[in-house]
Amino acid sequence: MFKIMTKNTKGYVLPTVLTPLFVIVESVLEIFIPTLMATIVNSLQSTPLPDDIMNIVVSNGLLMVGAGVVALLFGALAGRTSAIASTGFARNLRASLFEKIQQFSFANVDKFSTASLVTRCTTDVNNAQTAFMQLIRVVFRAPTMLIMATVMAFRIHAELALIFFISIPLLGILMSIVVIKVHPMFMKMLKRYDTMNATVQEDLVAIRVVKAYVREDYEIERYRKATEEVRVSQLAAEKLMVLVNPIANTVMYGTTVALLLIGGREIIYLGLKAGTLTALMTYSTQILMSVMMICFISVSLVLSRASLQRISEVLNEVPDISDGESDVEVENGSIDFENVDFSYSNNKDNLTLEGINLHIKSGQMVGIIGGTGDGKSSLVQLIPRFYDVLNGSVKVAGRDVREYNLKNLREGVSMVLQKNVLFSGTIKENMKWGDENAADEEIQQACKVAQAHDFVMSFPDGYDTDLGQGGVNVSGGQKQRLCIARALLKKPKIMILDDSTSAVDTATDAAIRAALRSEVGHMTTLIIAQRISSVQDCDFIVVMNDGKINDIGTHEELLERNTIYQEIYNSQQKGVAEE
Repeated sequence: MFKIMTKNTKGYVLPTVLTPLFVIVESVLEIFIPTLMATIVNSLQSTPLPDDIMNIVVSNGLLMVGAGVVALLFGALAGRTSAIASTGFARNLRASLFEKIQQFSFANVDKFSTASLVTRCTTDVNNAQTAFMQLIRVVFRAPTMLIMATVMAFRIHAELALIFFISIPLLGILMSIVVIKVHPMFMKMLKRYDTMNATVQEDLVAIRVVKAYVREDYEIERYRKATEEVRVSQLAAEKLMVLVNPIANTVMYGTTVALLLIGGREIIYLGLKAGTLTALMTYSTQILMSVMMICFISVSLVLSRASLQRISEVLNEVPDISDGESDVEVENGSIDFENVDFSYSNNKDNLTLEGINLHIKSGQMVGIIGGTGDGKSSLVQLIPRFYDVLNGSVKVAGRDVREYNLKNLREGVSMVLQKNVLFSGTIKENMKWGDENAADEEIQQACKVAQAHDFVMSFPDGYDTDLGQGGVNVSGGQKQRLCIARALLKKPKIMILDDSTSAVDTATDAAIRAALRSEVGHMTTLIIAQRISSVQDCDFIVVMNDGKINDIGTHEELLERNTIYQEIYNSQQKGVAEE
């Protein structure tokens, strides 16, 4: 926990160091005020009054005012520097988390879930920020006050101060019991937060589907249940937390009553001066308030410890995919799968792909077809190393993909995923994800190949049209074509289209494939499709079945000999005939 805190103070070390110093000075000055006050009261109580009584009152009074003003000044400085340090710490921590997440493979993201990562970057960081501020302020203030007030109390009246040896341990033990019991409750509460955030995220992403199926009431009820689970877990923790104040107050008031009873008796029978008892009462309050502060920060640190533990899990997560040692770029688009086994769970008894052997020459157009869950997308995601093989190897341009620097490998491979994602901003800004230095002519040419130029120019603002968040201002087919154009701007050696023309009509689909052949014929193209018409013109077609390659051949060869291909073809032809 402290390692995370110290590591993320970079750039804010000075305010982090100054805050405890200011706090200590403030605390020391506050400690001497009761002693000065006791001197004044005891002098006024003396019989007869000292000859220099006015000097004693004025000098000690001025010292009290001066100490109070300076303490206030240092307190304000501590507040300012702690705010600077804690907000800077939170900024660095968020940046560290985000940078780490960017290094994650798909498997790492799957392990945590998107909603949980969002919670860790927001709620958990806020908790850590609060804990950091308390550490550099309260953790220094409370022990300083506790130690010095105790020393001063013993200097004034050692016998009466012995009562603190009972009250301080008692308060510490009771608070420790609460802290120990509340920690697992906070961990449970944060997990419920993850579930609630996942519900919100899923609902917002799929809001059109929700409305299309008139499932608003169901989603509202589902979210209500998630929030109720958060409320219940939070309430369980708060039920213990509410005991903190009564416990602390009971011990503090009990100590005060004991001091009054014993001290009052000594004033009457043993000549104890009222100023001394008053100072002891003040020190008693300072001591017990310091213990309370320590207990409160302990409870706060319990919550932040749970958050920091979750943050630490992300920061300490080792990405299962790391850069290879070679800095060479992808020279051509040849692809070789050699005895490849793959499992999302890295379990050899639960293989998604098994015994894959496939060789694709640079510049070929290859179709991949098969049923849902047969491993088509899993196969192509091994090429840019979104996942790594369990056994065997995947080679690009004759080199194992694990040898490449990830940046160079992925620069050489463009992939249009099943779920097309556009970002808020203009069409031109989205296109420049493919090449940030692309000229307008290059963007237009890529859109022409993807059959997107005409509909883009139909918009009043053309390529400066704002797409809205997630590309909500364009249709599914238009979004697919823009994503293909964006991928083309990378000028890759390998282009993978993962069912990325499913929302366009067959004529546009054919036009895209024809343009890909004529305009970028040097590029290796892999087309995953459900429609045979989308792959029948490919150099060859791979038929997948249950995670294995069932057959490889041209459209004519497969139509003649492969049962699975025949069934798909006949069912689609029957559908066309019925239409």
